Amino acid sequence: MSKGMRAGEAKYGYLFVAPAVIIIGVFLVAPIFLALYVSFSNWNGLGSPLGNSEFIGTENYAKVLVDDGLSKSDFGTSIRNNFYYVIFVVPAQTALALFLAVQVNRRVLRGRGFFRTAFYFPSVTSSIAITTIFLFLFTASGVVNSILAFFGINGPNWFKDPSGVIHNILGVFGVNSAPAFLDVQGPLGISWWQWVAGPSVAMCALIALAVFTTSGTFMLLFLAALQNIGAEIDEAALMDGSGPFRKFFSVTLPMLKPTLFTVLTLGLIGTWQVFDQVYLTGGNGAPAKTLLTPAFLAFSTSFNDLKWGQGAAISFILFAIIVALTLLQRFILRDRDVGKRAETNATKAAAELHVGAARASAKNASSNTDTRQAGIR
Repeated sequence: MSKGMRAGEAKYGYLFVAPAVIIIGVFLVAPIFLALYVSFSNWNGLGSPLGNSEFIGTENYAKVLVDDGLSKSDFGTSIRNNFYYVIFVVPAQTALALFLAVQVNRRVLRGRGFFRTAFYFPSVTSSIAITTIFLFLFTASGVVNSILAFFGINGPNWFKDPSGVIHNILGVFGVNSAPAFLDVQGPLGISWWQWVAGPSVAMCALIALAVFTTSGTFMLLFLAALQNIGAEIDEAALMDGSGPFRKFFSVTLPMLKPTLFTVLTLGLIGTWQVFDQVYLTGGNGAPAKTLLTPAFLAFSTSFNDLKWGQGAAISFILFAIIVALTLLQRFILRDRDVGKRAETNATKAAAELHVGAARASAKNASSNTDTRQAGIR
């Protein structure tokens, strides 16, 4: 075969993909390794990192993760803020996207094309424009507070309020200061009382912004998956007597599992990389650093403080967090019907079926015996 008609296909194949490989290597792979080197150096941003810096080992990572100081405290605050942002945004945008997809997939809905476009439109609009509009909506005298005032609610000054939501809820019950067991230093240089503060009022506005702008994109993914479910499956579920809710949770949702994994993964990656919204709110995580995120902290540390090595270290720590959470999510949502687990489940199901069949056979035999004895009598 090596001397046949297809002998030269391999080298020509490599020749055709070489331009793409070279471009990716020069503009993607090489910068990643260069940034990794910067995270282990004391580069000051002047000249090339390879000739104008010294290798200092893990010192930049230690300043962020281990050494007590402002760098560690700021990083811990950014992780705390982003953690609550992820916790609220990812479930909300996923649930809303799935709900919208189910609604626009209904055959009885008129103007489905219009609603699909309307729901998707925020996703293709400039995030800068939408963030600017939200800044006006959530001002002290903005539309949101005007609507709340109509119902007798005195709305906060959203983007100027650093108070945590959970702290505010506890304040209603008279807990206005940290209990003794929470007034101690926790991970990454901030106290446990700060860790349980919840998202700030300002962060809640960004959470609403994120859900509004991203749900349309994920709606299209769910919509494509729903349209791939054959009509015969719905008919079979209806013939078995399944109602709408039973059919959705027992038939439709399990068939959307691959799409659900994709949506959750993209949402998780996107929420840990939030930057432009924080930048437009004034930068530096104001108010009181409750809008500070790791992505913005890496930018601020590098370009404002000129600590390029430390900024690169924050970026790679963020990368490790995203990879770890993605793998955890994949483990949780893994398909349990493959591999050894599938064999175990199949063996267990076969054994249960065999036991059930034996019991049914014994019951039928006993019933026939009783019938015969009654006939003899």
